[in-house]
Amino acid sequence: MGAENRLSRERVAQIIAQDIAPGSYVNLGLGIPTLVARYLDPTKEIVLHSENGILGLRDLEPGQPQDQDLINASKGYVQMVTGTSISDQSLSFAMMRGGHLDATVLGAFQVSSSGDIASWSTGDDGVPGIGGAMDLVAGARRVIVAMEHTTRKGEPRLLDACTFPLTGKGVVSTVYTDMAILDVERERGFVVRALARGISREALQAASGARLAFAPTVETLD
Repeated sequence: MGAENRLSRERVAQIIAQDIAPGSYVNLGLGIPTLVARYLDPTKEIVLHSENGILGLRDLEPGQPQDQDLINASKGYVQMVTGTSISDQSLSFAMMRGGHLDATVLGAFQVSSSGDIASWSTGDDGVPGIGGAMDLVAGARRVIVAMEHTTRKGEPRLLDACTFPLTGKGVVSTVYTDMAILDVERERGFVVRALARGISREALQAASGARLAFAPTVETLD
């Protein structure tokens, strides 16, 4: 299985954007999740939340001037849209902790078959801090993970049990990777419902550190 069969980061973000329900309030984390904002259908009226106090934001259009006071979680410049609200950080975190977000999309280092997520530390000094991730996974109604299926060394990120410090236990509902889409079910663990074209079930299993189950119908992703 070659890397050419895997989906690009942009394609993973586009698929997630298509799957978010209309009218949802959503927080986007670092990495691939940040890209999701580029592909949201404006007719679905999805409202993006940022823990630094912006409710209702969009990416800048090419050539649009940058406002030093308007950034997202990745410190990328964003714009306000009609109806945007600005709050202090404490109120923004209260939205997260109080269960007011329909979904959060986060990157991760590891996800376990029971839905645990490790997203903030590998034990190395160079890894960023926790940020608002613990609040997000505890308060959002749905936790979506977007990540590469394996590390740069080819090691699996989907495991029976996480070996890195946990961000949250039993919280992940769906994982989108460059190889597949997997739901996390209580009884069966990782259940594959879509595979990137050209990637076999056997190759996906070999790239995973936990046993996979497969839905009755598995979609092909291009």
